[in-house]
Amino acid sequence: MVFGENSERRKLERVMRDVGRLPPGQSLTLKWPVLHVGDVPPFDPQHWMFRITGLVEQPISLTWLEFSRLPQTTVVADMHCVTRWSQFDVRWEGILFSEVMKLLKLKQEAKYVTVTAEHGYTSNVPLADLERPTTVFALKENGEPLPPEHGYPVRLVVPHLYAWKSVKWVRGLEFLKEDAPGFWEQNGYHLYGDPFREQRFSAD
Repeated sequence: MVFGENSERRKLERVMRDVGRLPPGQSLTLKWPVLHVGDVPPFDPQHWMFRITGLVEQPISLTWLEFSRLPQTTVVADMHCVTRWSQFDVRWEGILFSEVMKLLKLKQEAKYVTVTAEHGYTSNVPLADLERPTTVFALKENGEPLPPEHGYPVRLVVPHLYAWKSVKWVRGLEFLKEDAPGFWEQNGYHLYGDPFREQRFSAD
């Protein structure tokens, strides 16, 4: 059984490499490794809030009921982790970033976003990248609710960047004029994180 799974993985890995979907330095995994800082936070829907601040005309706070009732869709996309594993054709179900943007009016100087999450975690992403049609606040993965260790109840998924930008347990957005390093970026990771350019660390 193990041998069969390994053979399947290697075959699919070769295919993805040949068609240009496997970034350099990455290996395909058929599993979903668990990587995060700190404990898995509890979810309390009565007190959960999603806050949008910074360079917006009016700050916004959404309850879990309000957030989860936003229009939902499905995005199929790959995921590449900085620790060198990749998954392909993951089916994410949730709320497109563009749907959230309909709720607010940005100030003209807003160009970057600090994504905020539980435990005070942050990550930085250019606004233009979040505006891509595959950026989604995922509630489900491959037809099932997100497991707690993978970001339940909601995870921001930014498929074209390394997965540390796909923030687990996301709780808000702060729109900024200039880029501001988040948690991992302050600890040596690349400010942008393009898997196909191997932008893992600040010196890359």
